[in-house]
Amino acid sequence: MIRLEARPEPSRFWTYASPVLALLVTVVIGVLLFMALGKDPVKGLQVFFWEPIKSPYALGELMVKATPLLIIALGLAVCFRSNVWNIGAEGQFVIGAVAAGGVALLADKTTGPWIIPAILLAGVLGGMLWGGITALLRDRFNANEILVSLMLVYVADMVLSYLVFGPWKDPNGYNFPQTKTFEAVTQIPRLMQGSRVNVGIVLALLGVLALWLYLFRTFAGFKQEVSGLAPSAARYAGFSSRRALWVALLVSGGAAGLAGALEVAGPIGQLTPYVPAGYGFAAIIVAFVGRLHPVGVVFSAVLMSMFYIGGELAQSRLGLPKSLTGVFQGLLLFNLLACDTLMAYRFKFSKSTMKGVH
Repeated sequence: MIRLEARPEPSRFWTYASPVLALLVTVVIGVLLFMALGKDPVKGLQVFFWEPIKSPYALGELMVKATPLLIIALGLAVCFRSNVWNIGAEGQFVIGAVAAGGVALLADKTTGPWIIPAILLAGVLGGMLWGGITALLRDRFNANEILVSLMLVYVADMVLSYLVFGPWKDPNGYNFPQTKTFEAVTQIPRLMQGSRVNVGIVLALLGVLALWLYLFRTFAGFKQEVSGLAPSAARYAGFSSRRALWVALLVSGGAAGLAGALEVAGPIGQLTPYVPAGYGFAAIIVAFVGRLHPVGVVFSAVLMSMFYIGGELAQSRLGLPKSLTGVFQGLLLFNLLACDTLMAYRFKFSKSTMKGVH
């Protein structure tokens, strides 16, 4: 007979081994899924785990996908460590992209390189504004930040649609719902010729360092976590849980807005209805698989970007639906939640006894 027995204290080993086990279980289920769909599981795993890293160009595309996921997940890590549940990073990403796109549209042939910092700043401020709405409603009216932030995603999508179908629509775009292509001067500088990798990856890695220093080497980071996780203890110590709420949502919103700015002024180069790519929702999984740790988030962002690229390749090469990306993302999160049980519980094997009735 097998039963779960509570551990005296959480297992440090399973804290880090759980994501690895969750990935292995996801791979096994993926193999079974490919077989059920009548596809070669070896080829299926190859498009997800080998094709994205097989060449320098493929690695570049992997970094392009990983950059927004990493930046957004870093901001979400601050939120979740503060016990603030921001589920609307996708909306903050979109509004950041809209704000950055609005600045980019102001550029013309005479505009100088100063426009790039202005675009990025606009993206950050746009994301902070959208995150600030959630903070305000939670702070003043005790509204649930999960519902508010999630509903604001759909409002952000409507704002984007209104602009690209209406006032910002390219008059020379053959009636397609999109803005004109941004001027070349607005493009985020690339790191190397022949690759789409831009300075966004540098900003993301600097964000990893900054967040690590903030969380683990500053008193402000300590107050941020305590204020969110133990409000009563924080008040006793003189820490402000209200400040923790605002800091978490503004940082998270700003990070998502920065990712949106880098996306529209980088790989996309214009605003379209397809700017929302699900990065804000996928970054939630990235943050938790990375254990809300800046370094762990780097590895989980790379893994999630492999799922994105693998899903696209599975669609074109194996004839599978693009939604397979979401299936793998969901499986990874579900398996992680299941494997996390091992941190607090362990399996106990015992012989079952049967008592007969005489």
